[in-house]
Amino acid sequence: MSHCPFCQKKIAMSKAFCSRSCKENYFQLIAIQVPKPFLKRIYIFCNPEQREEEIENFANRHGWRLDLLKNKINELAQENGYTKLSD
Repeated sequence: MSHCPFCQKKIAMSKAFCSRSCKENYFQLIAIQVPKPFLKRIYIFCNPEQREEEIENFANRHGWRLDLLKNKINELAQENGYTKLSD
């Protein structure tokens, strides 16, 4: 048995992803690039409401799904020390 790279479900060895949506989400998540200056701006100079608005505008501008972009931003924020790991 193998695992789906996006959702970690068990799948047959002959398959790479468990579904078409997992495949699309996986490759879109890889394609998302968040510049460090943008990350710094939204975590240092913006309050949480402004941050949400900026993230929505960024997602619309680049044509990315909002939930995937938020996940990527949260991951990068933890890596760069803007937020703490949640328990």
